[in-house]
Amino acid sequence: MSAGAPTAGERSRVQPTAPAQTIGSGVEPRLRWWILALLALANGGAYYVYDSIAPVADLLHRQLGFSYGEIGTLTGICSLPNIAIALFGGVLADRHGPARVAAWSMAIATVGALLTAVGSHFWLMAIGRLLFGAGGGGAFVALLVGVGHWFSGARLGVAMAVYFSIARLGSYFADLAPDLLKPVFDRGWQAPLWLATGICAAAFLASLGYERIESRHRRTNQDTASASLDWSMLAGIRPAFWYLLAMSTMFYAVVFPFRSTFSIEYFQNARGLSLQDAGITNSWVFLAAIVATPAFGWIADRTRHRTALLAGGMLALALSFVILGGTLWPLWITTALVGLSYSMVPAVLWPSISQQVELPRLGAAFGLMTILQESGMFLSNVAAGRLNDWGQAGAGHPAGYQPMLAYFGGVAGLGFLIILALWMHAATPAAGGNARERA
Repeated sequence: MSAGAPTAGERSRVQPTAPAQTIGSGVEPRLRWWILALLALANGGAYYVYDSIAPVADLLHRQLGFSYGEIGTLTGICSLPNIAIALFGGVLADRHGPARVAAWSMAIATVGALLTAVGSHFWLMAIGRLLFGAGGGGAFVALLVGVGHWFSGARLGVAMAVYFSIARLGSYFADLAPDLLKPVFDRGWQAPLWLATGICAAAFLASLGYERIESRHRRTNQDTASASLDWSMLAGIRPAFWYLLAMSTMFYAVVFPFRSTFSIEYFQNARGLSLQDAGITNSWVFLAAIVATPAFGWIADRTRHRTALLAGGMLALALSFVILGGTLWPLWITTALVGLSYSMVPAVLWPSISQQVELPRLGAAFGLMTILQESGMFLSNVAAGRLNDWGQAGAGHPAGYQPMLAYFGGVAGLGFLIILALWMHAATPAAGGNARERA
């Protein structure tokens, strides 16, 4: 961080550091947007594979006899390797370039997707998902660093919002796949996982295309310096960074474990939907995010009311589980709330984190953030699965899902309280008084 000691008010605000030279400086804008498309397509393929367990969860339970705890583990285990290696992957992206690390990581992810499709035994599938998680997590950090390198300043929020919007087409397609590709799912649990493997291979090709373009540019632009892990960066970092880190852990510990693992099965067994209808209902979350995320990115860039937007997103997420567990209101209400949250929070969160650290340390910062997020996602997947087993949840006992819903609602509520604490802290006289409007 900067050499001079910041004041209390300066430390509390979600404001950018001094601008840094980016890889894309001086490059024709059209090339930057083509690169953004490749980054988003690579990430979207990884999103599809990550979400590929939810549509076959009931098939795995009925055809292979997997417990709900085991099904939750198949998604949760994707997060496990990133608890240990995410920071290392971020440093590699700083040192060797995000494009190269993204290509390496997507190659590993593709091997993991292949093993998952091949195996009918739980542990072989778990090993495949573990490898996919290691590769997909490394790619996630590297691709995000790539966006930060090619875009800066006022364009960063919109660029990241567009990136996430396009990438979420992968998750949206995963939810619609049981309906759009019904003959594939009618063949049983394995054919959909072979489809996921092919999509992962296509994402790997997109990452190779990105690597090729960036390697050409690096030969003519030597402004980007190598970086190494410097723990001193944590000593002077603004308190706002840590609030954002904690809130993001709560957010991702709710959204992905529920939406990507248990929601479709819950809609089937507790609300009586068919697999196809459950997938379509679940897809509304990402349909909303695809449309609304760029809009919230633009609003955040223009108004700078970032903390208020984050608080609204976390509140919507918490309320969705209160409604889901305590009422019989139509499902479109809760999915709309989750979609609003999933549009608003990432569109504001990632650019805010990018503006708290210098560009050469961006990979390390994203790596640290990913460690905490993946830890929360792993624990929540396992906890939710165990709660469903404990509650004997299923089509014959819909009430057994209530402990899971209460758990997700409680975690989302904690995330809301954390970001509310940041909002209140930024509004104190010692923190600058009017920081609330800029946080």
